[in-house]
Amino acid sequence: MLSHESIWKALDTLAERHDMTASGLARRAGLDPTSFNKSKRHGPDGRLRWPSTESLAKVLEATGVSLDQFMSYMPQAVTPRTGLPEGSFPPQASAIPLLGFAQAGAGGFFDDGGFPAGQGWDVVDFPTDPGRKAGVYALEVQGDSMLPLYRDGDRLIVEPGAQIRRGDRVVLKTREGEVMAKVLLRQSARTIELGSLNPSHPNRSFEMADVEWIARIIWASQ
Repeated sequence: MLSHESIWKALDTLAERHDMTASGLARRAGLDPTSFNKSKRHGPDGRLRWPSTESLAKVLEATGVSLDQFMSYMPQAVTPRTGLPEGSFPPQASAIPLLGFAQAGAGGFFDDGGFPAGQGWDVVDFPTDPGRKAGVYALEVQGDSMLPLYRDGDRLIVEPGAQIRRGDRVVLKTREGEVMAKVLLRQSARTIELGSLNPSHPNRSFEMADVEWIARIIWASQ
């Protein structure tokens, strides 16, 4: 099960298997040595703090561990399940729908709320928290427009309907069919401003009337 506790447990297990402390693992990945300390796993107000996808990507690269191996370090890791009929969405506890960004701009793949619908979706394994709302899906990055944060082939896990706050990474689809991954800079009742992940690409702003849906990125498989 993917949860705050299981992610940190997997990081601790990864450190132990390489004969390191959590601080040593962070240092090896080129991060602040205190990044994974137990004191950093909750904020001053008691709210849970999650390791960033960038931190996890650096740790996996530094240790040579695959994402599948990392997932196996989590308590009660879910076994991958594939081979479902086209258009049949799997249970959220073991697998989620997968679509390429280029396809996402076409009609028929989402309902009015931005939730996955219709046929033509692939399937990817992603053990989700049973308490999370249904509708989580994955978009596969295509091209280099999201470098250096996301590379071609990375999969962004998206949760429609999740609360979005300033600074969150989001996927937005316009009514003209353009789909993009950006950072939410500002949102009002009339407009929305998005920051580009790639510094060579400009920031964007839209009238809310021109936005079909927006959803928060909750995870990135890199």
